[in-house]
Amino acid sequence: MLDTSTLLIIDDCAADRKIYRRYLLKDPHQSYQIFEADCAEEGLALCQKIRCDVILLDFCLPDMSGLELFDRMQQEIFKTSVPVIMLTGRGDEEVAVQVMKRGALDYLVKHNVTQDVLQLAVRNAIKQSCLQAQLNKTQERQRLIATTALRIRQSLNLEQILNTAVAEVQQLLKCDRVIVYQFAPDTDGKIVASSVESFRTVTLCDRVAAGDKRTRRQGGQGDRELMNREEFSQCPIPTAQSPVPYIYELGLCNCVSLKEQFNTKINLVVPINLSNNGNPTPKLWGLLIAHHNSGERLWQTDDAEMLNEVSVQLAIAIQQAELLAQTQAALTKEKQLNTFKSQIIATVSHEYRTPLTSILAAASTLAKHSQQLDESKQERFLGIIEQKARYMSKLVDNMLLVNQFELEKPKFKPILLDLLQFFADLIEQERETTGDRHELIFNITGHTQGFWGDRGLLQQIFINLMSNAIKYSPDGGTVEFHLIGKESQVIFYIKDRGIGIPMVDQENLFQSFSRGSNVDTIPGTGLGLAIAKGCVELHGGDITLSSEVGEGTKVTVSLPKICPMSQLSPSST
Repeated sequence: MLDTSTLLIIDDCAADRKIYRRYLLKDPHQSYQIFEADCAEEGLALCQKIRCDVILLDFCLPDMSGLELFDRMQQEIFKTSVPVIMLTGRGDEEVAVQVMKRGALDYLVKHNVTQDVLQLAVRNAIKQSCLQAQLNKTQERQRLIATTALRIRQSLNLEQILNTAVAEVQQLLKCDRVIVYQFAPDTDGKIVASSVESFRTVTLCDRVAAGDKRTRRQGGQGDRELMNREEFSQCPIPTAQSPVPYIYELGLCNCVSLKEQFNTKINLVVPINLSNNGNPTPKLWGLLIAHHNSGERLWQTDDAEMLNEVSVQLAIAIQQAELLAQTQAALTKEKQLNTFKSQIIATVSHEYRTPLTSILAAASTLAKHSQQLDESKQERFLGIIEQKARYMSKLVDNMLLVNQFELEKPKFKPILLDLLQFFADLIEQERETTGDRHELIFNITGHTQGFWGDRGLLQQIFINLMSNAIKYSPDGGTVEFHLIGKESQVIFYIKDRGIGIPMVDQENLFQSFSRGSNVDTIPGTGLGLAIAKGCVELHGGDITLSSEVGEGTKVTVSLPKICPMSQLSPSST
């Protein structure tokens, strides 16, 4: 079937118009719909009513010259160039030059016009016009894409990039809505940017299940397996030889649900692929989706190509933003680690000096005056050495453990524990090293059987909380340890009647090196609560603190009897 072009003949000679019509209708390569006008005003009126592909214009018209009419058409009617072939009865080269300078596509002398000459001239005019239109369209598309890419890449903030992209693409395609859909590692995903924020179904479809196993295609064509993200990333972009597919044909996700929730008749979808560390197969990051629901719209190949080009620019911008975020995170982490190392060095230097001085003084006294000291004084000096050495050893252990928490979590190795016996042994050990001024009380309620935990980490929790309770009760008194067994969890708390913690300090106490502002000369590193919190979290539990200055402190720990599988390290499963 031949393409049909619309042609307008403006000539005051009816006989000539009849000849031109006859010649053109015999063209075996082109079909025409032909309109005629015998004067300039009638020709202008027809140009305003119909879209012409070619105009045959006589140079001499009764109401104005062909050049004057051509100028008026260019100024008043045609926004884009329409090919005009000027016809004249005179073979005047000066006229030909004027016509071509004004923008006419061709020039024919009437007495030289034959059937073949006219058919070829008109076909060439149509062909050249189509090529020029395509070139103009391509240039405009490239300009728009370049402008869009520039605006997208003016920011390195991912959220701003995505919001700019959807707004620009909506303007580019003149569609109702554009969204960016991001896949998650589990092949599920969510909408992360939308050009229409107030669209009522954004919250309804903010998680489109790309991992659903099956869905029903439109029109009752039966079930088909959905593509996973790898399959989708290999979907070809439509070409001029293939129709632009509906979202149903692409197998994006739960398609029926997507159409119902977005009330969308036609969708254009392209993948957002990121480079994959030199791997020839790109990484599918997400999808760029254009929606149009205000009337039917047949997406053109140019639309698909344009959306695909934008997705490439968007992928570059996303990758740059993610790389910047990773670099900033690494720098922040490095800064935190350097600060942490400086705090460790400062703390060790400070906390080691006092006990080390005491050890050296006691050792020196024993070495020089052991003969003059009775047995009780010698034991007292030896006790000082042992006590300070234990303190320094505990300090080293705490430093190593908190360093593990900062760099990488310690391995979690749960075993079935008899909590009653476990904590009874720890309480007894604590009583042996605690002076007479403190009374340790151990209370148990409920059933504690069936608890799985890491013995070493659980011991760290107890030792750090108990030593804090004793240390910050300098005037002595009771320290209570309550163990409560429930069906699926155990709760224990340590309560003292010591100096308490000011409210302003309580928020940061679980951070490393944080201490209450009222500790005065009581030694300490500020690591105990941080270590306890890290050990509790490895068990999948919670730790809370309540305190009042002058009244004491209560620290409560709740742990699941069976820790979540996500908490288990490979060595413990």
